[in-house]
Amino acid sequence: MIIYECKLTLHDNVFFATREMGILYETEKYLHNWALSYALFEAVYIPRPYRLKGAIAQKPSYLDKTQEQNLLHLNHAGIYVFPALPVVWSYQVNTFKAAQVAYYGKSVQFGGEGAKRNYPINYGRAKELAVGSQYKTYIFARETIKIPHWIRLGKWSAKVRIEATEISDLKQRSGEYISKHPLNPLDLPTSSRLLLYNRIVMPPVSLVSQAQLAGDYWELPNKTYLPVGVAYGCGTTITA
Repeated sequence: MIIYECKLTLHDNVFFATREMGILYETEKYLHNWALSYALFEAVYIPRPYRLKGAIAQKPSYLDKTQEQNLLHLNHAGIYVFPALPVVWSYQVNTFKAAQVAYYGKSVQFGGEGAKRNYPINYGRAKELAVGSQYKTYIFARETIKIPHWIRLGKWSAKVRIEATEISDLKQRSGEYISKHPLNPLDLPTSSRLLLYNRIVMPPVSLVSQAQLAGDYWELPNKTYLPVGVAYGCGTTITA
């Protein structure tokens, strides 16, 4: 087992709509491990379809083995990516004006006759993770792998720099422990018991932080504890 510690630095604003509150679209400060997995290993380990058509284009395929673009390919390759923990982060709020579409609402000319206000009515605000924010995550691999130096992430395909370092001094232990690093509960092995946790609500699967667990775990040199046997869905797949 090889564990890589990865430092992520945002070189663009990163935006994804974790919460939609009226006209405000807010980005969670954590980075989801499933999104990071696609950003890191799509087209290398995860097939990238040329085009999706019909109902299948609207259906998520994270753990669906009947669809080509699923995360189970990484299970077969012996690779797992953890969610990213924010180390230094800040936000930038941007206001945007949406296009007026006839099927959604009647277009009202800005400032013209019929306009109720002297500003566009179809606008929104996006709370984005700002340039310079830094994150930390870990990658498990069965054997040595090539980790890209740059990835694209979020709705705007923002540039993120990756600096990976292999960790050599690992110790496997068993018992109760607290993981300082965020975890995806769907990826935990059945041999691990999740006792206490803080919930991080975000799609497509809520994460947990400061989790107290029982089971086998890895002890890293910086006293970070990570569960042994994590995998995407841990054998739970969607077949229909």
